Amino acid sequence: MREWSLITNHGLVLAAISRNSKKTIREIGDDVGITERTAYGIVVDLDKAGYIKRTKVGTRNMYAINPDMPLVSRLTDASVGDLLALFGSQHRKRTKKSETVRQDKTCSFSERHFLTKQG
Repeated sequence: MREWSLITNHGLVLAAISRNSKKTIREIGDDVGITERTAYGIVVDLDKAGYIKRTKVGTRNMYAINPDMPLVSRLTDASVGDLLALFGSQHRKRTKKSETVRQDKTCSFSERHFLTKQG
C-alpha cells in the first residue's frame, strides 16, 4: 500500500511551528520527516501567503502564526487556528467568519494544496 497523509507537508510544518515557534528549519524538517531544504521552501510559502510571520532574533528566526487565516477550501470556512486546534494547539480563530473570508478568490499554488492528499 502506498504511503500518504491527509495533511500535506505544509500543514505539518505549520503544526510543528505551532508546537515550538523557536525551532530551526532543520528541527522543523526533522519533526515533519522532510529535508531541511524542503522545510525552508514550505516556510517561505507559508510566510508569503500570510500564514506565518518570520522575525529575526539574533541569529535565529522566530515564527508567529496567523490563526485567523482561512483555510483555502471550498468545503469549509475553518481557519488555521481551527486546524491547529486538531493538533492540540491553542491557536483559535479570533474573528467572525465574515471577517476571515477573503475578498480575493485567487490563491497561490501552496494555498490551494494546503490540505490535499500527498502522493
